[in-house]
Amino acid sequence: MILKHKVALITGGASGIGEAVARRFVREGAKVCIMGRSKEKLARMKAEFGENILTYQGDVSKYEDNEGAVKATVNQFGKLDIFIANAGVFDGFAKFADVTPEALSEAYDFLLNINVKGSFFGAKAALTELQKTNGNIIFSVSGASFYPDGGGVWYTASKHAQIGLMRQLAFELAPTIRINAVAPGGTLTELSVIPPLLPFVKVVDNDTKASSIKKRNPLQLAQMPEDHVAAYVLLASDESRAITGEVISSDGGLSVRGLG
Repeated sequence: MILKHKVALITGGASGIGEAVARRFVREGAKVCIMGRSKEKLARMKAEFGENILTYQGDVSKYEDNEGAVKATVNQFGKLDIFIANAGVFDGFAKFADVTPEALSEAYDFLLNINVKGSFFGAKAALTELQKTNGNIIFSVSGASFYPDGGGVWYTASKHAQIGLMRQLAFELAPTIRINAVAPGGTLTELSVIPPLLPFVKVVDNDTKASSIKKRNPLQLAQMPEDHVAAYVLLASDESRAITGEVISSDGGLSVRGLG
């Protein structure tokens, strides 16, 4: 129960890595607000976890929705200790040379509004409440934050941007708030390809995805959302009170894959 008496707000918390983190946080004693777009997924989580979870339907690319989620969390649970900027979308490895200028622009606005602006807005909306609790922020970044070919140019650029945001905030908000990130590698989730790029990508099944992911990392793991949750628990807890501005890579060892 390492998170007992803690209150967390997780964007994109009704599916994929966000859902796995929310489930683990509840088991560790936290109260959790999940912000997401799908009424059905939010209702399912609420039905399963009852009073331990609050759900808030909203769009992370709209500041007022982030602000509303923070207010709802504090109204329900009395405070906010942890904000996790996890909501994200994917570009499906669309190739820059193949995409039309019109689709390129639409994809830029669509993807970066969620992956980057959503992180900016969420952190800003949570700031005042986190200052009251000496809380912390965790960004869900990616192996694509460091290496090429973890996605296309839109996704890779967005994940590099999140790293810059995380490090600058860790500098600016110390000593009151800690800011860190978790960088999962290739993971079998429902991460969606954005509509402007669908005509330029090839959709593959989960078996093909799993085979590709295994070949990319030295541990030969096709990672599942649950493989990453321990890193979030550590960074959210008081056990990591000396850690800020850091990234925990949970990627099967991408940094040591060598030339082979």
